[in-house]
Amino acid sequence: MIDDDAAVARAIARTLTAVGHSVVVSMSGLEAIAVLGGEAFDVVVSDIQMPSFTGMELLEFLRERGLEVPVVLVTGDPSIDTALRAIDLGASHYLVKPIEPGRLERAVDRAIHGRGGRPSPVPSVYPSMPPSRSSIPVARRSGHGIDLPPDSMSLRTSFVRALNSAHMAFQPIVDGANDVFGYEALLRTREESLPNPGAVLDAAEKLGALTELGLRVRSLAARGFAQAPTDSLLFINLHTRDLLEPALYDAAHPLTHTAERVVLEITERAAVTDIDDLKGRITRLRSLGFRIAVDDLGAGYAGLSTFALLEPEFVKLDMSLVRDIHVSQVRQRVVASMINLCRELGHRVIAEGVETKEECDTLRGLGVDLLQGYFFARPGPPFPEVIR
Repeated sequence: MIDDDAAVARAIARTLTAVGHSVVVSMSGLEAIAVLGGEAFDVVVSDIQMPSFTGMELLEFLRERGLEVPVVLVTGDPSIDTALRAIDLGASHYLVKPIEPGRLERAVDRAIHGRGGRPSPVPSVYPSMPPSRSSIPVARRSGHGIDLPPDSMSLRTSFVRALNSAHMAFQPIVDGANDVFGYEALLRTREESLPNPGAVLDAAEKLGALTELGLRVRSLAARGFAQAPTDSLLFINLHTRDLLEPALYDAAHPLTHTAERVVLEITERAAVTDIDDLKGRITRLRSLGFRIAVDDLGAGYAGLSTFALLEPEFVKLDMSLVRDIHVSQVRQRVVASMINLCRELGHRVIAEGVETKEECDTLRGLGVDLLQGYFFARPGPPFPEVIR
């Protein structure tokens, strides 16, 4: 069941569950494609009007790949054009909201059993074998030093493949005794054309698909962190625009179930001042149990005004300040000033990107509370051990 309106999605899911169906809910077409890539389904029920990837585009995507799973399309804004297009693409039914439960049940039943009573499960959207290099589109250079597909359809295909293969690596954050304080969840993908988190994020911004990416990352992080030691925290990156996403505040989300152990790291790729009712949103997150961190301090994103707006519990120093700090008096003075300010404001300081003993010793000598980097452990599957 795919609908960007959470209330509608839940209502339809309840209706179908009540008559014996097992229902998986996705909040967007792109998220649904990622789900379809890893599980078999007998029928897809999708809203038509959704941002960034519509129900009609989802149906077209499936049909282009030869996947004949029955698709029931629903809409609150019917038109002859969309109805004819749905028929042309082979939709099983075209239903208009609000949908009477009995009609929905009948449509789903007919869709599943319309081929002689045999269900038609969806195979993986993409084969398990990774694409060959020759199959990757010719591309252009992005700001992250990798090649992005040149047109929106190629970029969308690459992005969907990245979501399908997305998984989380975890890197320890340690205290002064080298004991694990928490883990940062870091996005990884096996998509060759979008090989690093920055490239995936760039693609999501270009496609208007930040919501889909955020939902996928938070779901994967919650699933992985379920195995973590109970005395550790989860640190997870949050795009500024994620603060506008209603699902972030959903008490039913798996990540919210452990919110008391979750720190949301906000990286100011878009100015936090552009977010309506920012303080109210941060208050709502804290009321759910989340804590807040300002990420990348010193990278040019986060400024002192961000402190006043977010009042974070944690501040992460960017690795540009950490690198070779033991031989740079300037970096040492800058970091010392930041630490003093953070202490006065009640923020705990985390230095990321620590790679050598000299950097570690210098940062601890300056009073950094917590450290993260290859010197302690590389990111890996749940959960890497700290090098002693």
